[in-house]
Amino acid sequence: MNKIKLSWSKYFRTVLSLGFLALGIGCISWAVFTMWGQPDYSAATPSNDSFPGAFAAETNTIKGNSIVLTEPDPAPALPASEKILYPVYPEEGNKIGILTIPALKLELPVLQGTGADVLKQGVGHFGQSVLPGEDDNCVLSGHRETVFRQLGSLVMGDQLIIQTVAGIFTYEINGIRIVHAEDKTVIVPTEHAVLTMTTCYPFNTPGYFPDRYIVSATLVKSE
Repeated sequence: MNKIKLSWSKYFRTVLSLGFLALGIGCISWAVFTMWGQPDYSAATPSNDSFPGAFAAETNTIKGNSIVLTEPDPAPALPASEKILYPVYPEEGNKIGILTIPALKLELPVLQGTGADVLKQGVGHFGQSVLPGEDDNCVLSGHRETVFRQLGSLVMGDQLIIQTVAGIFTYEINGIRIVHAEDKTVIVPTEHAVLTMTTCYPFNTPGYFPDRYIVSATLVKSE
């Protein structure tokens, strides 16, 4: 009886071993068949050496037996109006640049702020307006007795040139007017780059200046 049981056990192990062997041979055969049946993938697929630093950014699409690389759309360049001209905003009293008025043969320092101490040194930039060259309304102020005493001699079409760390900006005068001292339209925002210069008025009346003399100019050139 023990011999019969031993024979059946041996027979079962033999059959099981043969089954695993057949399964292994079948898996190997299928892998070989699949490998030989595939296209030359290594030739169709670019390596990282061919596209350094850009491989992850590209899009792969399969066409036939090849992989086609689609370059990503380049990032749109910022319009000039959206470029940052002044990464660091100037502090009160800092020199911003030079204002040149060719018609008057003047070169005047432009400083940040419109406080009394600043206006003693040159032309002051109104801090709640944009800086020279930027889109919107850049407002400059000066004393009628000093830096802006000849402002009344300017005419339409005269140029105002401001040089700063951001570049050279040329404005052309397109408006001259006189407003009351409390008129806030002088500092209103604009849709494009303009320069507004303001000083007390009348020019030749000591101690009496109820109005403001306003010169407006639009940006015509940046370099």
